[in-house]
Amino acid sequence: MSSSQPFSDTSVNQHKRVSSKSNPGFLERISETAGGTLVGVGLFFLSIYILFTNEGRALQTKLSLDEGLSQVVPLDSYFGLDPQNNNRLVHLTAKLHTAQPLHDPNYRVVVQAVKLKREVEMYQWVEYSESRDYQENGETKTETTYTYNTEWKSDLVNSRHFDKEIGHQNPSAMAVESVTVVAPEVRTGPFILSKGLIDKINNFQTLSLKDFNALNLDPFLTVYDNYFYHTQYPRRPEVGDVRVRFSYAGLSGEQSWLGTPQTVSVVAMQRGEQLMPFKTKSGDILEFLYLENLSAEEIFAKEHQFNSIKTWGLRVAGWALMCLGIQLAMRIIYTLVDWVPILRELVSVGIKIFALCVSCSLSLLVISIGWLAYRPLVAFSLVAIGLIPLFIARSGFPTKKDE
Repeated sequence: MSSSQPFSDTSVNQHKRVSSKSNPGFLERISETAGGTLVGVGLFFLSIYILFTNEGRALQTKLSLDEGLSQVVPLDSYFGLDPQNNNRLVHLTAKLHTAQPLHDPNYRVVVQAVKLKREVEMYQWVEYSESRDYQENGETKTETTYTYNTEWKSDLVNSRHFDKEIGHQNPSAMAVESVTVVAPEVRTGPFILSKGLIDKINNFQTLSLKDFNALNLDPFLTVYDNYFYHTQYPRRPEVGDVRVRFSYAGLSGEQSWLGTPQTVSVVAMQRGEQLMPFKTKSGDILEFLYLENLSAEEIFAKEHQFNSIKTWGLRVAGWALMCLGIQLAMRIIYTLVDWVPILRELVSVGIKIFALCVSCSLSLLVISIGWLAYRPLVAFSLVAIGLIPLFIARSGFPTKKDE
């Protein structure tokens, strides 16, 4: 059984609410803990899957990168379409080029780039809550403090979910929507980039409106601090006011007031005038684009580094999931003794230490099994190297018969 009671506050945009509920009985706590135990078991097996498959993924990616580097064909700065390179992995460095500029007719923005992003924000009420629990008269009470601020938000905030909507209503829709426009055809040198390569061009920069000509704009639009404001008073916005910012990625075409065209380095498969994904014999897809001047060796070195970072990141994530899963699975032991304060704290600390130790050992065991499955020669070689000191030490002691 629960109840709640609002409390008034001196601030109009802040109030408190206290809810109370009866402390759960022993059987109810056991029932709640059982659900956590099932979640813990699920997380435990999920961690084993992540740790084991991660070793295979890391090896496959490494072999694919080595295979790609051994086959890549570097193209000169001044190159043409060579039919001999069809279906082969090529590397080139050149500037981006698009046939037509991107534009937004509503705000008269025109940019020669690969992508043009329109970001819309609305001035809205935002609710924040902070809770604290305490015991009183055999009940658990929760005091929640709700605070309301006005902020610029890119997502629509639904005020119907507020604890106190009166005086904090937000509009139900935005007058303008955010959108990203992408050039239909993007070239580098004589080649057309695939969609996967275009997706990697995300070096967005805010479009400066410092020298923007706002004479032909709607009279209710105001340019201020690189934003288009749908109000004549941008420094004193009201709830429902909208502002719009533009950004671009991948300058292309001729040199403009924004700067020189973007130079990119690409590794992909040549098929006619298209640059496509390349599938290695090891099973990975190679399709790289970097927004700088890099050689093929530098690109593959960076990919090896990313593979190493991802491998260690998944190892740590798998270990953390295993540790959390063991703690949740053993939480029922804590529930059985939580009525004894001293014993409860000792069990809580013991469960955490046990989960930490067991997860460390089991994680290393699963990783080692992964090595045995995916890299048996390397694993057995490491075992053999590890046994050499034991054989040397054993051979150094004379037998009793020799004595």
